[in-house]
Amino acid sequence: MTAQNQRLVYHPMLKSGDFDMLKSQFDFYLRNQRNAELRSQVYWQHSGACFTEQIENFGLPNITEYGTKRPESYDPGMEYNAWLEYEWDTVFEFCLMMLETERYEGRDITDYVPFIESCLTFYDEHYQQLAKKRGIRPFDAQGNYILYPTSACETYKMTYNSATVISALKTILGRMLDLPDKYLDAKQREKWATMLKRIPPLSFQEYEGHKTLAPAVTWARIQNSESPQLYSVYPWGIYGVGKPDLDVAVNTWKYDTLVVKYRSHVGWRQHNIFAARLGLTEEAARLTKLKFKNAPHRFPTFWGPGFDWTPDHNWGGSAMIGLQEMLMQTDEKTIRLLPAWPSDWNVTFKLHAPYNTTVEGSVVNGKVERLKVTPQERAKDVILPKD
Repeated sequence: MTAQNQRLVYHPMLKSGDFDMLKSQFDFYLRNQRNAELRSQVYWQHSGACFTEQIENFGLPNITEYGTKRPESYDPGMEYNAWLEYEWDTVFEFCLMMLETERYEGRDITDYVPFIESCLTFYDEHYQQLAKKRGIRPFDAQGNYILYPTSACETYKMTYNSATVISALKTILGRMLDLPDKYLDAKQREKWATMLKRIPPLSFQEYEGHKTLAPAVTWARIQNSESPQLYSVYPWGIYGVGKPDLDVAVNTWKYDTLVVKYRSHVGWRQHNIFAARLGLTEEAARLTKLKFKNAPHRFPTFWGPGFDWTPDHNWGGSAMIGLQEMLMQTDEKTIRLLPAWPSDWNVTFKLHAPYNTTVEGSVVNGKVERLKVTPQERAKDVILPKD
């Protein structure tokens, strides 16, 4: 099970209303929680679930990715793998989807909350432990976690304060604290509020005099071709249309030389989604059309080869997400229609939004001709594009 790929199949099920199809993936993680916790206990003697990238059906690393030819002194809890070392944060995208089902359809997520807490506990305890092995204090001078070593996707390796880890932790902790009272008692809320305060800020860099998002404070090498700088845009929603400092994220898209170099529609690359979230209509449309283009095989949706295999299911998943985000974006109770929708694309649609809401209608020549929001009182939360 490769989280980098599977996540893109499941994310679009929220807006399409296919909530029941999410359960099998959530249950996969729940079944494996105990083994993920045992990894932490056996290898590092602390609590929390450690989910690696590339895991078997029983929750432990794929043996070929774990590495059979390992140095004797190498940490037995680590994958001996240039791409996957310290790659532990992908599970948080599934934690986000668990939280989203509560917000979208009002699902009772009592069974999922302890799982999410365990994933958070791993980062809390593991990075304090690593810091105390290197020095006398578990936090930096500002009282923040010292998130080293981490990984920014599979691309920036041996990072200090990875952008993907920071964005994931900030968003998941914030969403946990937003849960209704029945899910967390006062002690739990205090624990996660304290952890949230300890998450370090995102880092920035400059290209051609423009402030941009950085993948980390520093890193040792570049191993793959993702754009983790923009994961704070998607899936973590820290930057985007209608949010503060949108220009910084847009600058990252425009000027970061590796973001530009890696930009494409192939496989799991999600640049079409980034463009939609940033309101870059022309680029979102171009890349999403390329995503949906017929595959060069007998079956037109057997996309690939991309990076891993054919048929490439996450190719279609990322295409679906991009199209949905072009048409409708949500932020808490706000529903933003046509944030990156070309004026010459006509559409009839029905999408799901948080708080048991559906939005359906049609757009002709850039104008919303029919709009139905259910329940009707949610219509006040809809933002239509300006003429």
